[in-house]
Amino acid sequence: MLRRGLGVADVVRRSVDLRRHAPAVTDPLLGKSLSYRELWSRSGRLAAALVRRGVAPGDLVVVDSARSTDLVVAMLGILRAGAAYLPLDTRAPAGRVAEILDDVRVKVAVSDGRPDSVLAAVAPHLDVLAAEQPPPAGKVLLPDAGGDDPAYALFTSGSTGRPKGVLVPHRAVLRLAVAARFCTVEPGDRVAQLSSPAFDATTFEVWNTLVNGGEVVLLPSVAELAMDEWVALVRRERITAMFLTTSLFHALAREVPDACSSLATVVVGGEQLELPAVRRVLAAGPPGRLVNGYGPTETTTFAAYFDCTGESVAGLERVPVGYPLQETELYVLDEGLRPVAAGEVGELCVGGAGVALGYVGRPELTAERFVADPDGGPGLYRTGDLARQLPSGALEVLGRRDRQVKLRGFRIELPEIELAATATGLVDAAFVEKEGEGPSAVLAGYVLPAPGTDAAALPGELATRLAGRLPSYMLPPRWQVLARIPFGATGKVDRAALASAVVAAPVDAGPAGPLESELLELCRQVLGGRAAHAGDNFLDAGGNSLGATQLASRISRVFGVRVRPAEILLAATMGELATRVENLRTEKGGAAREFPAENRR
Repeated sequence: MLRRGLGVADVVRRSVDLRRHAPAVTDPLLGKSLSYRELWSRSGRLAAALVRRGVAPGDLVVVDSARSTDLVVAMLGILRAGAAYLPLDTRAPAGRVAEILDDVRVKVAVSDGRPDSVLAAVAPHLDVLAAEQPPPAGKVLLPDAGGDDPAYALFTSGSTGRPKGVLVPHRAVLRLAVAARFCTVEPGDRVAQLSSPAFDATTFEVWNTLVNGGEVVLLPSVAELAMDEWVALVRRERITAMFLTTSLFHALAREVPDACSSLATVVVGGEQLELPAVRRVLAAGPPGRLVNGYGPTETTTFAAYFDCTGESVAGLERVPVGYPLQETELYVLDEGLRPVAAGEVGELCVGGAGVALGYVGRPELTAERFVADPDGGPGLYRTGDLARQLPSGALEVLGRRDRQVKLRGFRIELPEIELAATATGLVDAAFVEKEGEGPSAVLAGYVLPAPGTDAAALPGELATRLAGRLPSYMLPPRWQVLARIPFGATGKVDRAALASAVVAAPVDAGPAGPLESELLELCRQVLGGRAAHAGDNFLDAGGNSLGATQLASRISRVFGVRVRPAEILLAATMGELATRVENLRTEKGGAAREFPAENRR
């Protein structure tokens, strides 16, 4: 057990003392690396600069940086200044960033100076520093921070149409990182850093590594490389441990099931883990440990874990979320927050040192979701997930009490998208549902036009308006226009009947030739059975970056040519993509041929 009040930087300092010249953060593609001594020195200079700018304990400091060595310097430097960091999603539109900054009182930001940063436009009042700072002129006393002091804030989707900031203390980060049951990191281990700075998996990737003397290795997303190149990079960089979103794991399981065989530990999380994908990886060449990790942002990345082995998943119908992490308690409670009997369904509540402090500036919502811990701990967080205890003692999550969903690792409140759509004035009503699971999952949007709105132009206009308000992962790839709102027997909207109430669309002309036809079939498989038409682009058809990676892999296998995922995402239509594939085959000297059925899967 850690003594109460210890801070994250205090524990990282132990690694610095023991491993001064060992690498702490490495960017292999850029050839950049910081030793523990260099990381400590640079973060100290930044901390001194922040204190001199008036940053005080408990303040929030914005971090506007892509994944880089500078990002890690900024995170550690802010903690050493006694403050808490607020990382922004570098891909978020200006409207989303402005909305977040309106909710918090910040006066200083640390930025990597990217030319596409929206920070200057939405918050010109901020005092912006670079992560690289010169040595201070004279000694600067850095304050202590730890225990219940805030370490960072992350903003997640909000059911009221407004994002909410989760405030996480030092003791919660250290509960995740020290003596971790779900993933052991030892001195010298190389842990991949793949997540967006605004995604809570970064907490695991950075702090579990640095607290234990490992090396943070910055790797590109699998969507940035061909899948086989990405797997080769992971192996070449001798990665020891890695977090994968469930969607990415599912894609790897389908395309390269032995992709993780060189790793000691792979932790998967974000959505329900598919049992067939787990079994395929276990059969093809698993990592040393394959762990299903579960936990909302409010419980500091993970609250439960389950080791997936052939024995542990035998006879199961779904993968459990498992058992509590260290210094964590899990409860299955009824509506009155009383324990239910083993095997009965109730709401999963989390207690222990990993529970967050609450929501930034949202006392009513904090009181609703963070309640008293019967064991006298920091408090319980009501996850809103329905769960039950299996005979083995492991917990199984069955779904949501509300309408929050997980998509490609992101937590999304569907009402937020609906409210944003109606706020445009273009529609009288909007309905958003998640369709499918795993890599083929997609948001489906349905709207009833407002009087005077051109129904034909509505989907494009609505998508354009929302792109400035919501991040890309919250945008349905296609909005379908309703002729009417279907109601059920109780008078409520019949969401299951929405598709049947859509205005009829023009009939697609069909594929132009055998190659295009085969390409559309590959696309249909990647999209989980949804048809794609020659006039669609991949995104309109319901695709995403992970699906593009899968499709690129299948194009390589079936047609014998290499297409980058980015080309699939940027192609105006599937017909244009088919032309690109045909041209590549011609350049390569490939003749037209029949495509064997076994190559299509």
